[in-house]
Amino acid sequence: MEHNNNHPRASRVELHAKDYKKKRRLVTWLLSIMALIVTAAVIYSAYVFYRTKTTIDNAYDQNNQVQIHAGEFNGKKKFAVLLLGTDTGALDRTEKFGNTDTIILALVNPQKKRYTLMSIPRDTMAQMVGTSQFKTEKINAAYSLGGAKMTMASVAQLINVPIKYYALVNMRGIMRLVRYVGGIYLRPTLSFEYGGYVFKKNQLTHMGGGGALAYSRMRYDDPQGDYGRQKRQRQVITTLIKRSVSLNTLAKLNSVLTAISGNVKTNLTFKALEEIALNYRSSTKTVENDYLHGHNATIDDASYQVQSTKELQRVSDYVRGELGLSLEPINNNETYQNKQNTAQGFNFMDPATQNYTIDPNYQSQSSQEEDDN
Repeated sequence: MEHNNNHPRASRVELHAKDYKKKRRLVTWLLSIMALIVTAAVIYSAYVFYRTKTTIDNAYDQNNQVQIHAGEFNGKKKFAVLLLGTDTGALDRTEKFGNTDTIILALVNPQKKRYTLMSIPRDTMAQMVGTSQFKTEKINAAYSLGGAKMTMASVAQLINVPIKYYALVNMRGIMRLVRYVGGIYLRPTLSFEYGGYVFKKNQLTHMGGGGALAYSRMRYDDPQGDYGRQKRQRQVITTLIKRSVSLNTLAKLNSVLTAISGNVKTNLTFKALEEIALNYRSSTKTVENDYLHGHNATIDDASYQVQSTKELQRVSDYVRGELGLSLEPINNNETYQNKQNTAQGFNFMDPATQNYTIDPNYQSQSSQEEDDN
């Protein structure tokens, strides 16, 4: 019988060929899966970008757009944003935007790896910059009178600092943001009940959107009045910032976008916000809190807060210093009115509520100074 000596070798060749084909199919399969994953990642990234950009574009205020220079938000330059909060859109309040009951100038200082929240009390007497005739009101009325432009201009003149950027949010937006980041933990500064919520002083408390809103809204039962409320508002904001920075924002993207959609207005572009988020994370490590200290006063039978010239100068110096600006003596309507009132006996050292009068001649006086220059 003749034997075929080549059969074992042929079998080995066939087996090797089959093994090679299996490996090639496996590699092809793996490459296909990887391609699908990469494609899905690209599509999702495009979706994230599109959703984010669309939402921010909808929130962008074209009427108050300003020129943003290249490198302005490169992570090295200091900047300021005026944060405005309207107490509407939640807890039975249906107006979309009203008076800005929260006015906070946020100062970002990357060199010191910190940001400062400087509160301006809502009842602060201030000139409404941009009205056709000379007018003083509570600072929180500037938005309803002349929108963001008048608010920025009035705050800027009040403390003698340039303000280019603002962000306005109503309380519904804050409530939703807190909810969508899973709530926040903080220790109440005092014990009280408000809106069905109970808060215990210094007791670590988890707050959802409604709880955080109630905690930051209460005013009349706080011994410090609006100053106490400002303190609690800054506490909520700083805790929310820390919580947001620590989260995987992509995982909650839809929720966050839903929260801010329709509840925010800003003149910061999408690109600017993108650069701030990317380049200034280290500036959220430390926060400083301060506020403009005022005195109780009655102007035309209405309750106001009036600021001494010394206090206006203190805040102006601090803010200008944080922004790297040279210090300047403050000289505006408020310092003029202070001079007139102290001459008539108003005492900024007296804690009692006193009558304060507005001299409309400031307008003609300031116009004369401009003509002389």
